[in-house]
Amino acid sequence: MRLSGGGSCPISFQTMRRLGVRLLRHFYRPPLTGFRLLHQRGILTGSLPGHSSTIPGSSCHIHRSVSSTAVSQHIQDLSGPEQRLLDKLYDGLISGQRASLAESITLVETQHPRKKELAQVLLQKVLVFRREQERRNGGKPVAFRVGLSGPPGAGKSSFIEVVGKMLTGQGHKVAVLAVDPSSCTSGGSLLGDKTRMTELSRDMNAFIRPSPASGTLGGVTRTTNEAIVLCEGAGYDIVLVETVGVGQSEFAVADMVDMFVLLIPPAGGDELQGIKRGIIERADLVVVTKSDGDLVVPARRIQTEYTSALKLLRRQTRSWNPKVVRASAHTFEGIPEVWAKMEAYRAAMLSSGELQGRRRAQQKVWMWSLIQENVLWHFQNHPAVRGTLPRLEQKVTRGEISPGLAADLLLKAFSETS
Repeated sequence: MRLSGGGSCPISFQTMRRLGVRLLRHFYRPPLTGFRLLHQRGILTGSLPGHSSTIPGSSCHIHRSVSSTAVSQHIQDLSGPEQRLLDKLYDGLISGQRASLAESITLVETQHPRKKELAQVLLQKVLVFRREQERRNGGKPVAFRVGLSGPPGAGKSSFIEVVGKMLTGQGHKVAVLAVDPSSCTSGGSLLGDKTRMTELSRDMNAFIRPSPASGTLGGVTRTTNEAIVLCEGAGYDIVLVETVGVGQSEFAVADMVDMFVLLIPPAGGDELQGIKRGIIERADLVVVTKSDGDLVVPARRIQTEYTSALKLLRRQTRSWNPKVVRASAHTFEGIPEVWAKMEAYRAAMLSSGELQGRRRAQQKVWMWSLIQENVLWHFQNHPAVRGTLPRLEQKVTRGEISPGLAADLLLKAFSETS
């Protein structure tokens, strides 16, 4: 993880958790939480305007050590313009207005501290609204979240456009969140997926949103998770999350979707060696793309190889064996079969209760990713760390001390002065 001043310091997940505990003890100030705002807006203890709350006041108990006095010192009341903004966004969002959805996602992607608090108030309102929808649906999730990944050249955008058009034609509302690579230098992203999905982007029942990764997996997890919630609140019953197909973002996305689909091109050399085993293990469905013309024969060979490989891997769920299918976005062959497999997966996981369990586990992962982000921010901006960091960076670059020792010294400086 990158610290202020341009240096890099590897900090383990366990260390981040320990830092989080220390920060909660000393500051009681998670910057993304607006408990007082939520209480005043009737979100945790009351009801929403026009909607009955499913969370009774007595059930929303916040532990004494983190609530009331300590939090209210840092959370200001909603101003008139802020209140009107949130009401406008929420009303437009649950009415299915794409402009309100886009503006809401922009709000959750912001790095401005106050706007982050407003975004959390909006998200909490949407979560309560979604919870009521799920209650009416027998406690089952209303929307279906699908993550799609694959190496560059696998035809992800073409595949998503064809599948998306088919689903909107069947009456579904489809949201596509394309996790875009960001420049670590300028922060800019390629944002090319929308231009490649020209037909789907014009479909009134579809919503495409490129989501910059901001150079960090934490950025992927926070903004994409929150965008998924907003899309579902806007009435999109199918949310497709596309990753860039490189690095570790596939693992982050797999922890926020119901089903993870791996797209593989039919040619490219040592296919099985070219894909990380861990990614294959996370796949619930493998689709061999571009299975048409001269590529049909190699596509069948790849299908056979992956089918054999998956048999050697441990099953991720009790209710589903990963499948390998072929499809062509060009000829449409195999596309209906791919969707049939996805529906079969969802039905099996819902009936066994594993899908609901996966959603609950993902909420914990989401919470800890936010803790990591906030802890790192506090750590970077701590006076003792900022005062010690430049000197330690120089010693590391000159080879006088190891990066691990520098990290330990920074953590010690932080803990002793907190």
